[in-house]
Amino acid sequence: MFNNTFGNLFRLTTFGESHGKAIGGVVDGYPSGIELDMEFIQAELKRRKPGQSPITTDRKEEDEVQFLSGVFEGKTTGCPIGFLVYNTNQHSNDYENLREIFRPSHADYTYTQKYGVRDHRGGGRSSARETISRCVGGALAKLALKQLGISVQAYTSQVGDIALTSNYQSYDLDLTEKNAVRCPDPEKAIAMEKLIAEVKAAGDTIGGVISCVVKGCPVGLGQPAFGKLHAALGSAMLSINAVKGFEYGAGFAGVNARGSEQNDIFYNNNGKIDTRSNNSGGIQGGISNGQDIYFRVAFKPVATLLMEQQTVDIHGNDTLVKARGRHDPCVLPRAVPIVEAMTAMVLLDYYLMNKASNL
Repeated sequence: MFNNTFGNLFRLTTFGESHGKAIGGVVDGYPSGIELDMEFIQAELKRRKPGQSPITTDRKEEDEVQFLSGVFEGKTTGCPIGFLVYNTNQHSNDYENLREIFRPSHADYTYTQKYGVRDHRGGGRSSARETISRCVGGALAKLALKQLGISVQAYTSQVGDIALTSNYQSYDLDLTEKNAVRCPDPEKAIAMEKLIAEVKAAGDTIGGVISCVVKGCPVGLGQPAFGKLHAALGSAMLSINAVKGFEYGAGFAGVNARGSEQNDIFYNNNGKIDTRSNNSGGIQGGISNGQDIYFRVAFKPVATLLMEQQTVDIHGNDTLVKARGRHDPCVLPRAVPIVEAMTAMVLLDYYLMNKASNL
């Protein structure tokens, strides 16, 4: 069996495969009375959809979402919200040569060993097309968080060896959507796009890092021991296709500092308790402290290459494989809204749990 449900009080259950009829989901535990801004939701899906620029896959999908339940006269009812996004541009024959071959570093081998069967067309359930449902759930979560004054902003901070050298406070994050790679540094964005284009032309792929910032998060989200907020965010990020690492606050760089340098000193800021630094990344003891939450997510190069590689077939015979079809040379531009979506769902879920923790 698969675990297809995310969340505790706010829950998203997803279904569908890359080359199936549709991708869809059911959102449960969503507050009633929230206006369903279809223009906003569709815009979020547009940020994730394929074929949006020369540095993404050439697959063309409109990714138009249809809501089936849980909405009346434009507002949520508190009942389960069902939705569908139909697949309309599959080229399943492009994958016929992969029916009996295991692509290196892909889910082909592990799915076959675990379940005894796999959908070789685009990876089936392991395809990143499944993240459409996450973006719908994330868009709904963002609409609720907006009423609470909480914002979520992700951006590409590194592609290959081209990286932003300053933290998020040094950039105008409104520039993120001004270029195809979704980087707030215009000069670095040009270099990143050029690198991705070169990698794509060679039939290869490349990875990088997406950074995310949460502003307006209240104090108190998260629980001791096994319900820590940063653990939930890490779990959510690591559930995204191609993610290999997660760090929040000062992260791994903090190991080079001493405690006297690393500690976030409290002070009275005109009657409000504040901190002079934010190495904790807005989370202390697993609970949000009211400061900006910021973290980084590492993405590996896409496993599917348009070049010849050595591998084995389902019978264990050595062979060669060269994928065909339409694939992303770098997932980062389309993964930015996915990181935001998973973040928004975690925050809404933990906000609702926090409301239930005190009478």
